[in-house]
Amino acid sequence: MERLTISLGFTEFPPDHTCDGGDRSPAITLGGLSAASVALYVTNPFMPGCSFCPWLIWNLPPVPVIPAGIPGDPVVTAPVPAVQGENDYGTIGYTGPCPPQGSTHRYQFRVYGLDTFLDIPPGSRVHGMVNAMKGHIVQFGTTIAMYRR
Repeated sequence: MERLTISLGFTEFPPDHTCDGGDRSPAITLGGLSAASVALYVTNPFMPGCSFCPWLIWNLPPVPVIPAGIPGDPVVTAPVPAVQGENDYGTIGYTGPCPPQGSTHRYQFRVYGLDTFLDIPPGSRVHGMVNAMKGHIVQFGTTIAMYRR
């Protein structure tokens, strides 16, 4: 499996990407990408459930930068085409970090280069996306960022 390099451009979330600011999805730079499509999900191991997922998105085109500010629609056409699932908050799209006051949480971005587009409906949950990716992952990369309130 080929390795992807992943960069958010920060290690601590700026307020614009959190509940204390714009709650906008961050730009994600992908290095070494050579896949048919991209899927990603974010986990927060500090929330109940051991791998709380605040964002999942798939069928992204193989672009070098996933742009910031992807709208919270099930099917996205701009700024890039994509499909989004239901996160563990029960909503579609990105939900930024919002740990309790006085605590720090870590968020892991897991990015997959796939040899195909996923044939799962918008609003699918993370387990459905992971199951659909089986046998299609050709690249993988991960990065983390922290947020303290």
